[in-house]
Amino acid sequence: MTNGDRALTAFVYLFLALLAISTFYPFWNALVVSLNKGMDTALGGITVWPRAFTLENYEIVFQDKRIIHAFGVSVLRTIIGTVTAILCTAVFAYGMTRSELMGRKFYMVACLITMYFSGGLIPSFLLIRELGLFDSFWVFIVPSLISVWNMIIFRTFFLGLPAGLDESAKIDGCGYWGTFFRIVLPLSGPVIATLSLFTAVAHWNDWFLPSIYINNENLIPIQTKLQQILNSNIMTEQMQQLDSAAQARLSAMKSITSKSLSMATMMVATLPIIMVYPFVQRYFVKGVLVGSVKG
Repeated sequence: MTNGDRALTAFVYLFLALLAISTFYPFWNALVVSLNKGMDTALGGITVWPRAFTLENYEIVFQDKRIIHAFGVSVLRTIIGTVTAILCTAVFAYGMTRSELMGRKFYMVACLITMYFSGGLIPSFLLIRELGLFDSFWVFIVPSLISVWNMIIFRTFFLGLPAGLDESAKIDGCGYWGTFFRIVLPLSGPVIATLSLFTAVAHWNDWFLPSIYINNENLIPIQTKLQQILNSNIMTEQMQQLDSAAQARLSAMKSITSKSLSMATMMVATLPIIMVYPFVQRYFVKGVLVGSVKG
């Protein structure tokens, strides 16, 4: 390796390190602020470590029943939405791999068109309302049952499986459903894990859809609640509307501020989905790059 190559390698590593730090620091600073006394944070100078460490902010957040309820809605939506979406998309993709499916090319073109063109927000709103999904928990689930992009990835993976597996299944008396659930699906661990994470993150982080289709306060997920908090002075109102136990606790904590509570709420909304990543990290390379193997 020449000196020029070494210099270029060092520059690339330095650039990537600075990029990683600049990406990670805002999240770290929010965590530090959430762990610091609010009145002390208001003085400024909080950068990489809490100056006056406290868990009081999280105590207040977890005593607010509305935030905990919104958290539960997000958990339920993410679990049900991910399982149903992955299952339905995988079934659809498997059907699209069958050469005996009449009109397969037409269906594929129709699916691809939906990736680039849509009716827009108003037609979508009217459709959701006519389907009876407005202000319903199922508005989180039904519209996202099929993802065309994920279907293409699944289809590519399924086409890459040995053809002999399908023939062996037929000899053993398996039909389409038996082949899919007993052979194809168990062999699809990497792609299922990767697309499940992407789908779960999309469900967990979605705040826009509930803000359009949900009026019922009991159906608002944590991300929409967080968006409301960060976009207005609603945290001050939240502090005033806490139940009696939380109000009494808040009165005793003179160092609590709306900013410190906002940061604590943001951490509660963000950390759970981040903690899922290590469990599926080992599937990423094979799962994500599967689409480049065979078209």
